[in-house]
Amino acid sequence: MRLTEARIPALSREEWNADAQAIMAKFGASEPLNIFKTLCNHPELLRRWLVFANHILGKSTLPPREREILILRIGWLCRAGYEWGQHVLIGRDCGLTDAEIQRIKEGAAAEGWSAVDRALIEAVDELHADAHVSDATWAKLAKTWSTEQLMDVVFTVGQYNMVSMVLNSFGVQPDPDLPRLED
Repeated sequence: MRLTEARIPALSREEWNADAQAIMAKFGASEPLNIFKTLCNHPELLRRWLVFANHILGKSTLPPREREILILRIGWLCRAGYEWGQHVLIGRDCGLTDAEIQRIKEGAAAEGWSAVDRALIEAVDELHADAHVSDATWAKLAKTWSTEQLMDVVFTVGQYNMVSMVLNSFGVQPDPDLPRLED
């Protein structure tokens, strides 16, 4: 974690205004994640962001495993401890092995990646470094993925780059039992 305490607090249910309560009611009675409790400080932003975030995480054309490779790689590159921990858990649920999760830290050159997985990681690295996917990487991706999926690759990396900035800058603290970036 870059910050050991929050710059913007994760609000308790009692601190939510009426707009935040209405938005968060959709999550049910379970304890919401700290990212959502933090965004309750700005309910209108939370409401609008959730639409896009729900597309990327739940309605994307990408298979869940491959989506999680993208998210974990950008989280690693951004040194976003909160993001990394949440998506290690999600990635495992989507079929990523612990060995693959550790290899994500090493990047595309690590032994054991398929050509498809390697191209996804290369795309993340290029987007992070230059806000652009090279022609060579695009051609590799286009052998496997449809136009909609290629668009979802770029939007997924962009979404989680932004989320990493939010988490790192706001100091959103980890929820209990999250894997750590250093593990």
